[in-house]
Amino acid sequence: MGNFCGRTRRQFLWEMGAGFFGTALAGLLEESFFAQQARAADGVTRWQNPLAPKKPHFPAKARSVIFLYMYGGPSHIDTFDYKPDMYGRDNQTVQVKTFGRGGHRNVGRIVEPRWKFRQYGQCGKWVSDLFPHLATCVDDIAFIHSMTADSPIHGSAMLQMNTGRILSGSPCLGSWVNYGLGTENENLPGFVVMLDPRGGPISGPKNWSSGYMPATYQATTITATDTPILDLKRPDGVSEQMQRRMLDALRDYNQMHAVSRGDNSDLAARIASYELAFKMQAAAPEATDLSKEPEYIRELYGINDKRSEAFGRQCLMARRLVERGVRFIQIYSGGSHNDANWDAHGDLVANHTLHAGETDKPIAGLIKDLKQRGLLDSTLIVWGGEFGRQPVAEYAEGTGRDHNAYGFTMWMAGGGIKGGVSVGQTDELGSRAVESPFHVKHLHATILTCLGLDPNRLSYFYAGLDQKLVGVERVEPIRQILA
Repeated sequence: MGNFCGRTRRQFLWEMGAGFFGTALAGLLEESFFAQQARAADGVTRWQNPLAPKKPHFPAKARSVIFLYMYGGPSHIDTFDYKPDMYGRDNQTVQVKTFGRGGHRNVGRIVEPRWKFRQYGQCGKWVSDLFPHLATCVDDIAFIHSMTADSPIHGSAMLQMNTGRILSGSPCLGSWVNYGLGTENENLPGFVVMLDPRGGPISGPKNWSSGYMPATYQATTITATDTPILDLKRPDGVSEQMQRRMLDALRDYNQMHAVSRGDNSDLAARIASYELAFKMQAAAPEATDLSKEPEYIRELYGINDKRSEAFGRQCLMARRLVERGVRFIQIYSGGSHNDANWDAHGDLVANHTLHAGETDKPIAGLIKDLKQRGLLDSTLIVWGGEFGRQPVAEYAEGTGRDHNAYGFTMWMAGGGIKGGVSVGQTDELGSRAVESPFHVKHLHATILTCLGLDPNRLSYFYAGLDQKLVGVERVEPIRQILA
């Protein structure tokens, strides 16, 4: 008799017959029955859902994160880092060390801030006229004015902000959060990314990859359109019952051959992704349907304004996903390259007027909406890009600023964060952090701490090491802003 992959025809036909029987049986038994029978690759250990909810290391203030990523690098001295001494010094030549796309420089031409600053809130925070709506929320926000990063180049700097490392191949922040806590809603992804309609960032999917972790922890990209998730619709002629039976047959096959293969992690991950897609076909349409939101909510998020409509829809969808237990959501402002994002190398005024105008009202609406629903205390909001911008001009003419990883501003609000505070400081020109400098790893440690995860304990064994988001050395969170 012939041989089929090491099996005789009789064995092949017998196994096929048993498989069809299992498919029929799957439709008659509850899902819990198969969950009790499933085993890991060793054939002994009971299989556990990798996204099952897990207890944090200590009581958490936040349950979910919304990371508002300003791709390209917004200028801190034109937004939230007030530098009054720069006004009136336009075009003056100064000695200042900078390092950006144009390399190392020691001399530059000052470009004074192009917007006025005003004080807001009980805390008296100075905010640029670029953000009149967000300025009304400063008493709920903690500003970090002394952030630093290791790279002044977009691709590697974005990887560090998202994964903790300037090289690709590591899990991103959202993957670590889902690995550490699991998800609260098995019918929706635990980690969601919404890209700018103009395109994705320069280093692409590496910024929402699970790296060396199983694919279970990578992000699902969605859009705030009528078709938020591509290819989710069930194929014509395929019923829900048929899909369920096919999934159960795959589980049976996986369990039957796990021991002989020695490792079933790849197939198990694919089965888990099929399972999630199956469940999302029922849950995702309702979760992403913005048509049921009242008119005053649409106005709050700036959806009725063509300029802010796209980002407003994304922020509103983020609120709906948080309500339904999605653990980590990242929204990108800015896509593609150059002036399609915050990368203001040429005309600073045109660039930042565009992107601030698109995001100001939606972000303020998100904060206010979460607060009025009692969700802000359990939702951590993070705002910022991969770096800031220099106080001097990049070119001999014009107002463009080069990249600045020596000192820039990010802010946080919501779960576990004090409102109305500012920490750290850059020099009088905003060229570098001079007081309480904080690295990207301190930001990551703060986010994990708010979620009840010890950044120095959360690890994943890979390549012979207990890998950590914050690296091998002990890292403290930014305690000055923790509530």
